[in-house]
Amino acid sequence: MPDVDTPPSLDVHALYRAMLVPRVIEEKMLRLIRQGRISKWFSGYGQEAIAVGTAWALREDDYILPMHRNLGVWTTRGVELRPLFCQLMGKEGGFTKGRDRTFHFGLPEKHIIGMISHMAAMMPVACGLGQAFRYRDEDRVAVTFCGDGGSREGDFHEALNLAAVWDLPVVFLVENNGYGLSTPTGDALGTTNIAEAARGYGMRGESVDGNDVLEVIDQVEAAAGYARSNGPVLLEMKTFRVRGHEEASGTTYVPDELIETWEERDPVDRLIRFALANGHMQQGEVDGLRQELEAEIDQIAEWALERPEVESTVEAERADLFAPFPDDSPLAFDLSHVAPDGPSSEKRFIDAIQDGLQQAMEADDTALVMGQDVAEYGGVFKVTQGFVEQFGTKRVRNTPIIESGAIGASLGLAVEGLNPVVEMQYADFITCGFNQTVNNLATTHYRWDQPVGVTIRAPIGGGIGAGPFHSQSMEAWFAHAPGLNVVFPSSPADAKGLLMASMAEPNPVLFFEHKKLYRSIREQVPDAPYRLPLGTARLAREGSDATIVSWGVGVHWALEAAGAWAEKGVDLEVVDLRTLVPWDRDTVLRSVESTNRLLVLHEATRTGGFGAEVAADITEAGFKHLDAPPIRVGAEDLPVPFARNLERDIFSAKSKLDAAIERLVRF
Repeated sequence: MPDVDTPPSLDVHALYRAMLVPRVIEEKMLRLIRQGRISKWFSGYGQEAIAVGTAWALREDDYILPMHRNLGVWTTRGVELRPLFCQLMGKEGGFTKGRDRTFHFGLPEKHIIGMISHMAAMMPVACGLGQAFRYRDEDRVAVTFCGDGGSREGDFHEALNLAAVWDLPVVFLVENNGYGLSTPTGDALGTTNIAEAARGYGMRGESVDGNDVLEVIDQVEAAAGYARSNGPVLLEMKTFRVRGHEEASGTTYVPDELIETWEERDPVDRLIRFALANGHMQQGEVDGLRQELEAEIDQIAEWALERPEVESTVEAERADLFAPFPDDSPLAFDLSHVAPDGPSSEKRFIDAIQDGLQQAMEADDTALVMGQDVAEYGGVFKVTQGFVEQFGTKRVRNTPIIESGAIGASLGLAVEGLNPVVEMQYADFITCGFNQTVNNLATTHYRWDQPVGVTIRAPIGGGIGAGPFHSQSMEAWFAHAPGLNVVFPSSPADAKGLLMASMAEPNPVLFFEHKKLYRSIREQVPDAPYRLPLGTARLAREGSDATIVSWGVGVHWALEAAGAWAEKGVDLEVVDLRTLVPWDRDTVLRSVESTNRLLVLHEATRTGGFGAEVAADITEAGFKHLDAPPIRVGAEDLPVPFARNLERDIFSAKSKLDAAIERLVRF
């Protein structure tokens, strides 16, 4: 730390206290783990200058997205220590009700958003926050952390690229601490100077002495000031991890002399030497402050250890999975089980989706659309054609080819109260954003009570000769992820009402749109805006001899088959689930109680399909009403073949439907 004049506005005594609080907590936690009184601790010992200096340099309304070694962010932002210790120890009174560990949560009132365990996953989220600031012309910035190892993740590069292309006010802060768990940085990266990555994205990049809190403050202030007006900055903080990746793993893989070298550069000791040498503090003050904090932290930690374990009920946990519908939603049109009466016009499936999306954006000026080629081009399937002319480029934005980055950014937008709709070019490509969808969007409200009103529109399904990577039906993957709504309409009227309901939801929705239906079906659709409730099935055809349950294109296959079998004297009832999460068990069960036979049909491959869930659940609840074993009809367990005849005659579930109905009704 240089022997220079301190800026007049810098209170060195207060800064030293800010540095000492996380250090004393670290020391207490390390003692507790050695005593066997806590089980795990991710130590940031020796890296406090980065967390404290960053929080010190920013404004209170700037966001920080720290990681598990950044305790100093939370303490410097004034997070109350008693609930923080309960959180760290998994006790009653923590911030996540025992649902997540350490710093895996957010405190919006402190403008802090913690991590999920997947490295660099929060960096796209910071882009969404920056996008919200630009959208509202706010002079704010988001600073997001990752480690040197995390800088190799795809989300790191997708986020840097998105921020650079959109000139977002984001500071990307990389803690280069020498090791990714046990792997030296030099063995994992092509360069040990991560700041050089900035050049590849046309942004500023600086290497910083991360163990010098004054330099950290100066560099973060400068980067934030630049980002507010000009766009993103990459800061590489050179530091070192003198403790294990987590305390139990130890540091046997690190040469002793390397640890000794970095211990001489300890950031707390450097600040003490600076404060004493320049007359900012006296030794008595230094010693007295440490004694005071040690007593305070010791008392709080011991208090927290005696707190009761977290207790709950199944009902309480289930109730917190989804956020309740807000009373003041601009999309709070009257709910009905059917589309409303009134003026209507004939619309194709794709027209109804476009109509619902357009009316929702007209009603809610926080709603915006982003995705690949959605602006001037209007999207691959032309759903957003003309939108950029009506709503402008702030609300209709082309993203780079970054599915994970776009979905992650949508979380940041939602945290800031915007209503993002992300269009996947094809549903198949959401696999590139799987982590952001199932681990970030889906879990956020349950973990830390943050509503996440994000809608992902995804053109799905086959029947158009598009081959294995543009024809999959993967709805069952996402129905298995608690916290997501999964919507899959089959008719134009349903598509409009369910899309408007999805955009009104304060929870993440995967809205699947079958490509085959886009321009092949049409019906009268109400002109006025309306919502249809999620979780309410539609009786598509009444019948008495057997029930077919399906969704999406399968409903049309079922109706076609029902018409053909009616000529043979077999009366089939068809239930359109419309939404898979939640799904309408009551309507299906009532139908089976009447018909006494069940067939579940879906376009997706048979093994592990959502039809198995429906069949099993109805069998369990309504076994006494069944006169035959339930039958599941799905596609062959194969990738979707490109040749149309192979898809139609061998792969498709439709080709198997008649034989299945025969078995069911003749049993």
